[in-house]
Amino acid sequence: MGKITWLLKKRLRNQDPKMEKLNGVFLALTVIATFTLIVYIGLKLTHIYLGIFVYIALAALTLKSTICIKLETNWGLAASKAIKAGNLVEARKFAHFSRRDPAKLDGSQIASSVIESMAENLTDFKLSPLFYYFLFGVPGAIAFRAINTLDGMVGFKDPENINIGWFSAKLDTLANYVTTRLTTLLIILASALLGEDYKNAWKIAKRDQSKVPSRNHGWPMAAIAGALNVQLEKPGYYMVGDKKHEVSHEHILKTIKIRDTAMILFIALFGFPIMILSNLILGMWI
Repeated sequence: MGKITWLLKKRLRNQDPKMEKLNGVFLALTVIATFTLIVYIGLKLTHIYLGIFVYIALAALTLKSTICIKLETNWGLAASKAIKAGNLVEARKFAHFSRRDPAKLDGSQIASSVIESMAENLTDFKLSPLFYYFLFGVPGAIAFRAINTLDGMVGFKDPENINIGWFSAKLDTLANYVTTRLTTLLIILASALLGEDYKNAWKIAKRDQSKVPSRNHGWPMAAIAGALNVQLEKPGYYMVGDKKHEVSHEHILKTIKIRDTAMILFIALFGFPIMILSNLILGMWI
């Protein structure tokens, strides 16, 4: 997806802002349609010609490609270990989680960057692809991954991308609108089950979500900050939460527990009901 997006972007640049915006629509729809149709047709043909067991294996592997859990967990644990040991040189390797220069970050700021990214990625790399899988099957998860990839590559407001990427950014905001708010509620519920400050999670989510430039990602970030009673900060950009405790390596570990609990709750409370409703409405399951 990334390579095709990059190649199309080069060819669709235009000196006329209006034309470049129109090209941005073509860019997004082409990438989304290409990968969604390839997966849909590929799985259909696999089912017909290779049988149900090969189909299930291929569908599972394809769905897995839309979700990131293990890598993020490994990075989070490694960052926590490095911060605990006071090895900031090692810990700074993981501060790229939230697209910031790690050179001058201290241990608390590095921990904050990891926690913020986990809160953001709980929607982007876990619950949203699952949400669209439960609604539309594996092609739905792939379509979402294409939207999110486009946003991550061209959905910025810098001079290079503001026109070519505007449509991709809008699509990503729309695609994540419902799931981001579900994520926030699940973080609060998970915090209650794990003995964290769920009341403060709700309070800070309502109060501070608008401080983050993203219309969606401020919600789960603020909820996590409230649950942990810490202040998460991207220096020079935003701060969410109250600084009742200094952000530490332990808060990364607590965030992983909240994240995992929220995923389980999503599947149990929303996933299966959405799948059943989708089957009833569509009359079929992809």
